Amino acid sequence: MKLKIIHTNDLHSHFEAFSRAASLIKAHKDENTLILDGGDFADFRSVELQGTRGMAAIELLEFVGYDALTIGNNEMFNGFDTLEHMASNSPVPFISNNLYRKDKTVVNGVKPSIILEKNGLRILITGSSPDLEGFNDGLGVHITDYKNAIVGEIERNRGNYDVCILLNHVGTQADDELANELDGVDIILSAHDHKLYPQAKVVNGIAMNSAGCYGEHIGIVEVDVTKAGVKLLRGETIATGSSPIDIEVVAILKENKEKAIDVLSRPLYKLDQSLWHDVIEENPITNLIADGLQDMLKCDLGLINSGIVNAGAFDFISNKKLIEICPSPLNPTSFDIQGKHIRTAVQQSLDAGVCLADGRGPGFRGKFVGRLHVSGAEITHDGKRVSEILIGNVPLEDEKWYSVASSDYLQRGSGYESLAHNRNEKYLAEEIRDVIRMYGDRKDFIEKAYMTRWKESSDIMV
Repeated sequence: MKLKIIHTNDLHSHFEAFSRAASLIKAHKDENTLILDGGDFADFRSVELQGTRGMAAIELLEFVGYDALTIGNNEMFNGFDTLEHMASNSPVPFISNNLYRKDKTVVNGVKPSIILEKNGLRILITGSSPDLEGFNDGLGVHITDYKNAIVGEIERNRGNYDVCILLNHVGTQADDELANELDGVDIILSAHDHKLYPQAKVVNGIAMNSAGCYGEHIGIVEVDVTKAGVKLLRGETIATGSSPIDIEVVAILKENKEKAIDVLSRPLYKLDQSLWHDVIEENPITNLIADGLQDMLKCDLGLINSGIVNAGAFDFISNKKLIEICPSPLNPTSFDIQGKHIRTAVQQSLDAGVCLADGRGPGFRGKFVGRLHVSGAEITHDGKRVSEILIGNVPLEDEKWYSVASSDYLQRGSGYESLAHNRNEKYLAEEIRDVIRMYGDRKDFIEKAYMTRWKESSDIMV
């Protein structure tokens, strides 16, 4: 019996590419086909998803004819309530065998595995979500060991299926290890690390494939299922770039974007003062974020880079403006770090070349790194060298450990490498844009945001 699987992974809401992938999927689909996604289909960088609580993604999956998807980390990043809303209202099954609520109860709408029938074949589909470690608590989730979870689902369903597909979002390296350890799995479709396999491979008798990312390729795996086992007949990835755009996908996106913009454009409140922005110069909107972070996380110092913001805020705040101003899904993060590493980063921040460097890094959706902005501190400099840093009116000590309220971007050392020398990191589920929303209507914080923290020595009166 022949079985064809068409699969995608790590789309990250690149919907223009998906409109081409949809055409290619339709061209290769036949009566023996399953269509599966390995997770991170829904990335809430998209206005269409932000304004529909993710349901625009569900509509696309249903229209193209997907049979199941595994939950990736990005399906979780808009909050636990949104994930449950999507999973509970989706006709396409959401699968994760190791994802639970923080209290270790099941997640509404999420299935650990499913068994589908296709032309008389019983097909077990299971898969795992990635362990987000320090983010788990803030997101309200509990992630169990994926190996134990997979083995548990295989054993629970043993004897009830003819083919087992592992639709996994833990990375290709982990799946290579699994192929050498598992008994009862026939096909592994990998995701999470964005790896593209030019052709499927066979490891320990298990067919494996991964379709890269961003909708730039689809994967196709064809197998022959007999009493002797499952044999790979064809396995490849096909580029989508030359495929025509599916006009019905475009129409679905257009309709959902209109709905989303209507919802997200509703003003939340008026601004008492404009919050302008600059990549290099100290500015009030980035100061507001630094102040808000320090207040939220109760640390010695608030520290954030201006590249986290793309533009200023004027007249009023809406959710649409917040997405445009601060599109990066980065989280408020606290950590402990020695003064010498803070000093190094602050000194580097005087260099326009550092500020204007490419800000690329996990979760970053801006362009430039930007200057560091501080709260609870004052920096004296001559334009080239930092002469003094005060933390709470006391000079910074190089060997002393300070608690810092920042983002996970800076905590990882992105943009400013010295900041990676930290410990005791803790993450909140909120995003940095939420800090603007929470503190932008507080007059005391707006006034404070205009207070200068970077002071040139030539401006200081003796």
